[in-house]
Amino acid sequence: MFPRSKTRLLFFMVAILVCCPAFGLGRVERDILYQVSTLDALMAGLYDGVQSIGELSRHGDFGLGTFDALDGEMVVLDGRFYQVRFDGTTTRVNKRFTTPFACVTFFDKDLTIPLTVPHDWGRIQGVLDGALSSRNAFHAIRIDGTFLFVKTRSVPRQEKPYTRKLAEIAAEQSVFEMRNITGTIVGFFCPYYSKGANLPGFHLHFISQDRTQGGHVLEASLLHGTLFVDETLGFQMSLPSTDSFRRLVIQEADKEAVSVVERGK
Repeated sequence: MFPRSKTRLLFFMVAILVCCPAFGLGRVERDILYQVSTLDALMAGLYDGVQSIGELSRHGDFGLGTFDALDGEMVVLDGRFYQVRFDGTTTRVNKRFTTPFACVTFFDKDLTIPLTVPHDWGRIQGVLDGALSSRNAFHAIRIDGTFLFVKTRSVPRQEKPYTRKLAEIAAEQSVFEMRNITGTIVGFFCPYYSKGANLPGFHLHFISQDRTQGGHVLEASLLHGTLFVDETLGFQMSLPSTDSFRRLVIQEADKEAVSVVERGK
């Protein structure tokens, strides 16, 4: 038995841990972009899943990425994880799925911009640029709306041994064109200094309101909708603990390869 004075002290310390998250164990910071692996590692062919969706979901309810063996595009929206496969099928995935590369955050909007008139792709990009608080900060981007046109892509699942780099695979991408569709664009803006770890600039995915269509956004035009922006000043990366990552020779991806992978050209 503890003396009464020590019992009171122990109770007081436990109360601090419970009531003050900063002192708690396992606290997850909401205002952080959490990332699994690096874009350059993915570009170089590291396609094995290294973190489960169950673990990833502890770090965010909003984001994007891909799946084990590069099996399609990941869209994370409102805490649900979706897979857009090479054939266009879009399904919700369970927590046992794994990812070789993903970015998530807890979306807490800092800025809301109504988009009440039609916007072509150039105008959408201009609005996104103007909505950034700083080009030196990470931002989570969400556009809910009715789209006149959305052009997306997905990539085919790969089989071991992985012999092709991502730029080669992206050249064989499936392209999907959707018209007069309601849905959500999900994505991030990453600053220039994130080059190599991530893609500087905007990286956007799409999912339809009925969750049956989506993919990596190549182009879009909007009839009307709402833009939400979450400035995210923190960044955390979880690197793979695998031997293949330790042995991988990671080199800077050339601009043409990045353009093929991210913009389809």
